[in-house]
Amino acid sequence: MLMSFRWYGEKLDKIPLSYIKQIPGMKNIVSALYHIPVGEVWPLPDILELKEQIEKAGLLFQTVESVNVHEDIKLGLPSRDRYIANYCTTLRNLAKAGITVVCYNFMPVFDWTRTELSKVLPDGSTALAYNEQLLKGYSPEYLAEKMETGANGFELPGWEKERLAELKKLFELYKAVDEEQLFANLGYFLQGVIPTAEECGIKLAIHPDDPPWSVFGLPRIVISKANLERIIGLVDSPANGLTLCSGSLGANEANDMPEIFRHFGKLGRIHFAHVRNIKIHEPGIFEETAHKSDDSSLDMYAIMKALHDTGFEGALRPDHGRMIWGEEGRPGYGLYDRSLGAVYLSGLWDSIARENCGKER
Repeated sequence: MLMSFRWYGEKLDKIPLSYIKQIPGMKNIVSALYHIPVGEVWPLPDILELKEQIEKAGLLFQTVESVNVHEDIKLGLPSRDRYIANYCTTLRNLAKAGITVVCYNFMPVFDWTRTELSKVLPDGSTALAYNEQLLKGYSPEYLAEKMETGANGFELPGWEKERLAELKKLFELYKAVDEEQLFANLGYFLQGVIPTAEECGIKLAIHPDDPPWSVFGLPRIVISKANLERIIGLVDSPANGLTLCSGSLGANEANDMPEIFRHFGKLGRIHFAHVRNIKIHEPGIFEETAHKSDDSSLDMYAIMKALHDTGFEGALRPDHGRMIWGEEGRPGYGLYDRSLGAVYLSGLWDSIARENCGKER
């Protein structure tokens, strides 16, 4: 397991790499080129510059999150072939820089969705939260405004202004796209990019929809074990894999997260893992919590054991964290709680390794 930390670069992230390096067991940085418009080619010199910054800090750069998929590909528009060609060129450039895993998602219009970015929890910390009942009273435009005003001056991943500027147009276009059509469009994309990924040694890892159900009536397909099975079957290749995110899929209590991790781990299709905890109050209402399982809904030990038992060797990151100890920054992406989460998960991993070693004796 390669313990990893998401970082937004020197210009967009207030957390210096030197601080991340001090987290016990931290080895790998997960990052991206955030200044390149979605759908355009990532230039090799820019990738190498980012790689040099990270490696100078004594950390690895092997995992990219995300090379975003242009909306025209998700919609199945004629222009998608150009964007797929660009995606393939970007994969080749990333491979030249030593990248081995590329995370992406196939969520229409919105990326991860929350109704609150700083809900106050009982311990005084603040966290990302989702309430389906509140969302019913929002328009898509109001939600976008709410996300922007709550972002503390940061641009949130998946909520880029250029995408949100076309909300009305996008919603109109998606009226012709149901789940089956979205599956077909994903299949077309994978058929176009997987041969290139195989050629250059990159594993693609689709991220689950967050939350794993329809938002504003938009189709969502990366939501369940059955759908994940279908996705890896669209192009049967080791390069067509998963980013399993416990907090995304786990928001639906019907998704048995330890079993899902164990199942796809046995298949060798988990290329990247996001492990975080949530507290589900009732269907459609949850908040993010500390990684430790007290008063939360997901069993971190069982999830980490499923990964360990199935021989997971890929990048794993603690994903979102609360804002604690007065820290101010990008919601969900502070230093302190994500560091605590990384160390807690590493502790679980070490304990499971010793436990399994004892059983083997």
